[in-house]
Amino acid sequence: MTKTIDFYFDFISPFSYLAQLKLPDLARRTGCKIEYWPIDIPEAKIAAGNYGPSNREVAPKIKVMMADLERWAVKYAAPLKFPASFACADWNCAVVYARGHGQAEAFVTAAYHRIWGLGIDPGDLSELRSCAEETGLDADGLCEFIASPTGQGEYRKVRTQAYQRGVFGAPLMFVDDQIFWGNDRLDFLESYLVATNE
Repeated sequence: MTKTIDFYFDFISPFSYLAQLKLPDLARRTGCKIEYWPIDIPEAKIAAGNYGPSNREVAPKIKVMMADLERWAVKYAAPLKFPASFACADWNCAVVYARGHGQAEAFVTAAYHRIWGLGIDPGDLSELRSCAEETGLDADGLCEFIASPTGQGEYRKVRTQAYQRGVFGAPLMFVDDQIFWGNDRLDFLESYLVATNE
């Protein structure tokens, strides 16, 4: 039976960007499929009882995190540029639309490349429209979805289910009853999949 990797992420998360750079190939190598589930990291933290400041508010932590991100980008030979803003909520909601049209992986990959690879401003609606078109989605339909009560309600339902499952941050990968947190756990994830797919 094909295993499913439930991938929980937020476009505000650069470590989720790093995970997405490798996750699709990992899934193909291990004969798995990926389900893409967008969350809101600040909301997830609060739902889990973590009321501490964001990484951006802790100067020593952000300094180390920035160095780590640069190291990972070099290791993956991938572009890395901080986005012009962190207005990612519409992009997260757009994933729900992309899921419904069978284009979640393509949309998430293209969106992460724009946001963290090129450093665009996620608050620029024209960027979101271009990303939708690039991945074969109807830009008008996508924008109508994220602006609608139906779209916002579906995104809220996805987030609520994630927090009820124990999602407290991103990136988080769930397989069976196993949880793997962070792009640096992909080796553990692959080892588990290889061992349990035999």
